[in-house]
Amino acid sequence: MIFDTDILIWVQRGNTKAARLIEQENTRLLSIQSYMELMQGAQSRQQQLYSQRFIRDFNFTTLPLSENIGHRAAIYVDEYALSHGLRAADALIAATATENHMTLCTSNGKHFRMIKDLDIHLFKP
Repeated sequence: MIFDTDILIWVQRGNTKAARLIEQENTRLLSIQSYMELMQGAQSRQQQLYSQRFIRDFNFTTLPLSENIGHRAAIYVDEYALSHGLRAADALIAATATENHMTLCTSNGKHFRMIKDLDIHLFKP
């Protein structure tokens, strides 16, 4: 399963339900876009290091961008930016999940629900 950035943020805020969800999953994947969002959103170097340790300790695999992911993300933006407000970062995360034939776990269903070929697991904190 690919985890959206928000799931890792829930864990950092102490949400045990989000932590259990991650612990129960054997395959833990993260888009490089989510990794960059975590690093960019950190308030300090300590918080960045905490996120990096968490990703390492829970054996997340960070998936890189590829030409196919970029192409699919651009199609998603073409189709859904005006009609649904899809942002480039979310398009990249969705395209990473779709191109890797994986489910995206997110609590932000409204960001992704319009993408018909995306399999979503909606997390409710």
